[in-house]
Amino acid sequence: MGGDAPALAAKGAMATIPIVLASTSDPVKTGLVASRNRPDGNLTGVTFLLNVSAAKQFEVLQEAVPKPGTIGFLVNPTLPEAEAAVTEVRAAAQALGHELLVANASSEREIDAAFAMLAQRRIGALLVGNDLFFYSRREQIVALAARDAIPAIYVVREYAK
Repeated sequence: MGGDAPALAAKGAMATIPIVLASTSDPVKTGLVASRNRPDGNLTGVTFLLNVSAAKQFEVLQEAVPKPGTIGFLVNPTLPEAEAAVTEVRAAAQALGHELLVANASSEREIDAAFAMLAQRRIGALLVGNDLFFYSRREQIVALAARDAIPAIYVVREYAK
């Protein structure tokens, strides 16, 4: 099972049948499990939550691009945690004195449109949000960043491969 909404529905409907989930958000925060170490109940699985804070991503990004100017953040607005991610990334950008330009995308066509807007605004670097949809479109995202010569940081190394 993939995503939080189906997992929450299954958890509410079936108390004894084992449920395996795949999640991009924090299963503890969403109420799926009591803890990641001991999930309890009938749920188990994997999470693609990467505990890399926005501040740490900016730190790494500044090593590669010392003066990026405006930084873009590609985020999927349909994710429940999208607003929290934007808030965290915006705070990290402000703390380091960078302007943040948020680009929303939840479809292949919207990714193309987001990159067109980011290139037009001449961003100096890009953070790509943690999202299974973005992961599935990583070749498109990497190709667009390369085409537009936008240095980018991703949450998993498969983008760079």
